[in-house]
Amino acid sequence: MAISTLGRLQRAVLVGGLAGLCVFGTMPAAEAAESIRVLLASEVNRLEARADTVLWVTDAQDRAYPFKSALHVEVRGNTFFVNGTRVAGAQITLRAGDHDLKLWMSRSTGGTNGSSVQSTDEKAALHVSGLVHLVRRGKGVLVINQVDLEEYVKGVVPAEVNSTWHPEMLKVQAVAARTYVVYQHMLSASRDYDVAASIQDQVYRGRQGVDARVQEAVESTRGLVVTHDGAPIYAAFSSTAAGITEDAMIVWSKDLPYLKGVECPFDVESPYYQWKASFKLSTLERNLRSQGFSLGTIATMTPVSFSRAGRVAKLRILHSKGELIVRGEDLRKAVGYTVVPSTQFTIELIGQDVVLVGYGAGHAVGLCQWGAKELAELGYSYSTILRYYYPGTELQNVAFTKMPPVPSS
Repeated sequence: MAISTLGRLQRAVLVGGLAGLCVFGTMPAAEAAESIRVLLASEVNRLEARADTVLWVTDAQDRAYPFKSALHVEVRGNTFFVNGTRVAGAQITLRAGDHDLKLWMSRSTGGTNGSSVQSTDEKAALHVSGLVHLVRRGKGVLVINQVDLEEYVKGVVPAEVNSTWHPEMLKVQAVAARTYVVYQHMLSASRDYDVAASIQDQVYRGRQGVDARVQEAVESTRGLVVTHDGAPIYAAFSSTAAGITEDAMIVWSKDLPYLKGVECPFDVESPYYQWKASFKLSTLERNLRSQGFSLGTIATMTPVSFSRAGRVAKLRILHSKGELIVRGEDLRKAVGYTVVPSTQFTIELIGQDVVLVGYGAGHAVGLCQWGAKELAELGYSYSTILRYYYPGTELQNVAFTKMPPVPSS
């Protein structure tokens, strides 16, 4: 571990003083309970819902229909059918009072009845609280969970990190997840939902994995968000930096003062710290074409520029039709983010297969989850860890924050 980096971390805390720990008041629970809209799935054609009480379906005209503990929703053309009964309108809402909803969703697979076979195994159910909106879009529906902010955060923490990790790290993840969704919520008024329940935003699995440790981490930080100039930040996080974290400007062309690279020698225990990946050259060719690149048969591929943190910024691809310059992130997207965990790699072999050797996992912007885990185990508080990875920020109660600036891109 780099002692100099730990020293800088300690000095940053001392220089920040009490300002860095500033929490303006304690927000009442009612004020903290923002309603978050989470996209659970899209293009859904069939949905099964169950609850331990009466289920209510409300249509677009606010007419409510009760169902005894279970209902089946199908979309046929532009119409909802609930337990076989036609329900007019472009949206319906499901609720079960204070009880959770158990959901099973499926998409059309072109079978004999136009829909996939759907399992109602209890283990396959998604348990959520709040409301579930079904909104017709295209040939299917969007399934959107409208849920209390803190309940949403409880569903993110165990989906993003292991709930057996250090309590301070769980608090770090809780505050980061809350900050991210509040930022998106403030800027999403014109959209159908605030965030998706996937790596597109942050993973959310409803009640799955929510235990006493997760409850404690979320409740002990209730209402707290990371702010810059009084507004919630774009609280980016990823698994393993394996070196210096990355500037948002390099990855997303976003010039954000709190998303600048910092040293991160704290994540060497991560299983993703070093990796080796291989994929078919033909797969890369096919997927780059599907992304809109004009491409022949690839002959060679060479990194031509790197970020300050040492990640591949651009690659030159020589192919039978000429030359193509792509970003390192374009390569990851083309072959799969799980296949190529990061852009911090070297090319070991190019033939029918391409072999890469690399370090780290994720975009490496902002918080490093495995680095935060190590810092928590070394005795650093969640507030200190957050200020280190998001320089120039402070903790503030969401009730007293202002709107973040609208992104320029």
